[in-house]
Amino acid sequence: MSQQTSILADIPFSLLELAPMRQGSTVGETLHNSLQYAKEADRLGFNRFWFAEHHNMPGIASAATSVLIGYIAGNTQRIRVGSGGIMLPNHAPLVVAEQFGTLESLYPGRIDLGLGRAPGSDQITSRALNRDTSRAEQFPEEISELQTLLGPYNGRHAVRAIPGEGTNVPIWLLGSSLFSAQLAAQRGLPYVFAGHFAPRFLYDAIEIYRRDFKPSQVLDKPYVMLGLPLVAADTDEEAQFLGTTSKQRVLALIRGHELWLKPPVETMDGLWSAQEETYVDNFLGLSVIGGPATIKHRLEMIVKELGVNEFIFTNDLYDLDKRKKALQILMEIKQ
Repeated sequence: MSQQTSILADIPFSLLELAPMRQGSTVGETLHNSLQYAKEADRLGFNRFWFAEHHNMPGIASAATSVLIGYIAGNTQRIRVGSGGIMLPNHAPLVVAEQFGTLESLYPGRIDLGLGRAPGSDQITSRALNRDTSRAEQFPEEISELQTLLGPYNGRHAVRAIPGEGTNVPIWLLGSSLFSAQLAAQRGLPYVFAGHFAPRFLYDAIEIYRRDFKPSQVLDKPYVMLGLPLVAADTDEEAQFLGTTSKQRVLALIRGHELWLKPPVETMDGLWSAQEETYVDNFLGLSVIGGPATIKHRLEMIVKELGVNEFIFTNDLYDLDKRKKALQILMEIKQ
């Protein structure tokens, strides 16, 4: 009797990368490791490799997002490469259109432009990036501007993105609340929910997006990608052990400390208070942690419950070989 195919077989798996740094390592070493990780993802058949934009965060090396996209796209063969996302209030739409138009021209059919409206940093850094603190309120208008700049020239607008014009780089809206879900639905754009750090509004956001979705030139029906924190290993016990790296990092975040990747520990007891443990557990509430059978069951349940079209995983393990091993496990469970 043939084995039943998993419902995961037709669900694309993608990766969200923050270029996580170990304390004592250099940016060069970190980015080289990100490339090796991306090459393994490309070899195994992952769909996308996206960089998140963060600033002023020691331990995260993905600030110059578009530069890193070019680095990865230029050294891989098939995988789509993009932003998860570009924080639009930090950038003029024209500059974004020129950068991503250039990338699409160099690596045709492989570039994605995911957009968010958060600063990707603290308020002081946000002001250093962009003196206009009201930019986030202009997010819908600036998306329209980007779509115009990346679309065909209509013979009217005075400012043109060269390169960029006519490339029609796919635009995705990212969100951790309901605002971007509503906007993505109105514009008929694909939507990514940031479940890897903000699980609270998951169900409401997806419901609103699907309910209010209006077909567009780029998408005829809703498309939901869900971000999830992943810790995959050979056994559940090893995965729980490796997962303490992420827990230590979130603990550092809530304490306002630097975000270096730390080696896994046998127990978190003594490292956090009960209140901090609750906060970290809530932050990582959608984590998929375990050996192959556990991971497979958890993802199948999410697909059945939410009907997501694609997963994008953060995989912030301390050891590069363990990160690669997690990718192999993910692809094996799709069978």
